[in-house]
Amino acid sequence: MTFDTPICRAGTHCSKWDMLEPLYGLTPDEGLAMWVADMEFKPPQAVQTALEKMLDHGVYGYFGDDRRYLDAVRWWMSNRHGWDVAPEWIFTTHGLVNGTALCVHSFTQPGDAVVLMTPVYHAFARVIKAAGREVLECPLAMVDGTARMDFSAWEKLLTGREKMLILCSPHNPGGRVWTMDELRAVAEFCVKHDLILVSDEIHHDLVFPGQTHIVMAKAVPEIADRLVMMTATTKTFNIAGAHIGNVIIADPALRKTFANTVNAMGISPNSFGMHMATAAYSPEGAAWVDALMRYLDGNRKAFDEGIAKIPGLRATPLEATYLAWVDFSGTGMAPEEFIDRVQKVAKIATNHGASFGLGGESYLRFNLACPRAQVVEAVARLERAFSDLQ
Repeated sequence: MTFDTPICRAGTHCSKWDMLEPLYGLTPDEGLAMWVADMEFKPPQAVQTALEKMLDHGVYGYFGDDRRYLDAVRWWMSNRHGWDVAPEWIFTTHGLVNGTALCVHSFTQPGDAVVLMTPVYHAFARVIKAAGREVLECPLAMVDGTARMDFSAWEKLLTGREKMLILCSPHNPGGRVWTMDELRAVAEFCVKHDLILVSDEIHHDLVFPGQTHIVMAKAVPEIADRLVMMTATTKTFNIAGAHIGNVIIADPALRKTFANTVNAMGISPNSFGMHMATAAYSPEGAAWVDALMRYLDGNRKAFDEGIAKIPGLRATPLEATYLAWVDFSGTGMAPEEFIDRVQKVAKIATNHGASFGLGGESYLRFNLACPRAQVVEAVARLERAFSDLQ
């Protein structure tokens, strides 16, 4: 297949398309689903082949002997990110929302606070609050339309109850690839305030040309005693339904604490996810990701060029991820009005910016991981929906 090939996902228990009408009032025939962060593309053939081998065997028992899987994770991190990982550092979780929840339970207590740089991935706040912890929102500063860290402002917000900071790297939404200086500043902030640092790097393979993602563990190896890394194949290869991720912890004391939580909750791997991830982390998977990013770069450019022609709309420069972050504040409209135009006139389902926390109120998030024709159609619909501003 090519990335231009449309794939009908309606009626397949697909969140993005089968929940379009219940949540947005749009049928799959009339609406464009650009909200849930998965892709409209099939994964590498190696993943499909791995599943076919499982089906041919026909017995689906407990997964054992994870050496090939661990070797694949280590190969990928070394070859794609220059990061050497020991097999004993790797915990396999049911995705990284589950990984985040396990970190919250392992390293904080009820009533403690967790720092989030908002606007940020909404599931973080959900699991923190559900665990009886507090969320401390530290808003990112917008400088010329780009998110920047503002530690001097954040210092004034701390209450003393904070025990953990969750970093989204690259950032979702907003698509920032943090610089070495920014990563070191985050580490210094965590050391100063005695915070466990959880670095969610699920988008670390989805980086555009001209940008370089830096693994937090490489940027600040000196803080290994408070650092927890999270990575996954799911976003990279569009296998989110496999619900598989890795929490990688170099420090023995942190590892022991986390292992106790994993054991207490009876966490064990999904065999389908293990086979899929092992197949994905391969030379074939690497070639597929390279081709994917070239295609997504074209989608990004087509979307940005179209948005730039619509008065009042501004797309944040996208350095990583396939999630465009568009500011509607220039329209002078309240969120209810521009959301209505996007959903009811343009008939596009997006993620509403307010769901990502403070600072997101004037934004919508658009998923660009789809055939380019859909991106072009989305821009045309937005142009018509806001034509009275032109």
